[in-house]
Amino acid sequence: MSVAVPTRARSSAALVLAGVLWGTGGLTGSLLASRAGLHPLSVAAYRLLIGGVLAIGYLWFTGGLRGLPRTTSARRRLLAVGGLFALFQTSYFVAVSSSSVSVATMTTIGSAPVLLTVATVVRTRKLPTRWTAVSLAGSLIGLALLQWTPGEEVNAAGVLFALLAAAGFAALTLVTANRVEGLDPLPTTAFGCLIGGAALTPAALWFGMAVPVQADVLALVVYFGVVPTALAYAAYFRGLEGAHPVLAALSALLEPLTAALLSTALLGERLGTVGWCGAAVLIAALAVAYSKP
Repeated sequence: MSVAVPTRARSSAALVLAGVLWGTGGLTGSLLASRAGLHPLSVAAYRLLIGGVLAIGYLWFTGGLRGLPRTTSARRRLLAVGGLFALFQTSYFVAVSSSSVSVATMTTIGSAPVLLTVATVVRTRKLPTRWTAVSLAGSLIGLALLQWTPGEEVNAAGVLFALLAAAGFAALTLVTANRVEGLDPLPTTAFGCLIGGAALTPAALWFGMAVPVQADVLALVVYFGVVPTALAYAAYFRGLEGAHPVLAALSALLEPLTAALLSTALLGERLGTVGWCGAAVLIAALAVAYSKP
């Protein structure tokens, strides 16, 4: 018991950190797109490429590449993570362009825990526990209230691509839940981002990737690649080592919550009574998820 509790606490802390850092990515990506005039797909490519290059540079500088396994299973894992990064990012931004940020985010982040729960039930042939069901239902209600926009039209194509993005994120969670011997979370993140970014580069070049050489734009690019990408995904993969995949997916709900709070604090956007109620319900549901086995 003395070993299990700290491990669970460290995993939960890593997942919370990942969700909060992801939440800063939405604001950063929006600022980068507006300041540099980039297409959303180009923003996603920059996010993965910069995150991958800087993370690999850090590993090279600290000697973290020396013990990197060169086995077939390690190569397959990195290719799978890179492909799923590209699928998730592309599908999400297509969903955003087809519908809206709120609908795409709510559908993607809200569907991923449901898909993971279904996959877990099919794999284990056991129904989710009562507390898992309570946390899942509360999270979906809280997310819907947080992202609720009266009178907003829902585009079928946007919802479809958002569900595809959710499936990609769920698959990424399941794939990385089982660690490959010798392959730590940071190298997995670094090479996965680089491979995913390389896969998106041809389409991003077609849309245009030129950015103005300005200090604020370059700072946004570096921050976007490092904090909500390299650090966030490394923390997420680290948390997965000691947490259930469904709990990990629920942690991603901290992304829209953090983004909403940051927009309220920094951009002067009003959350509204319904939004604040959604934030409270979401926090309570996540508290249940972290406190119960």
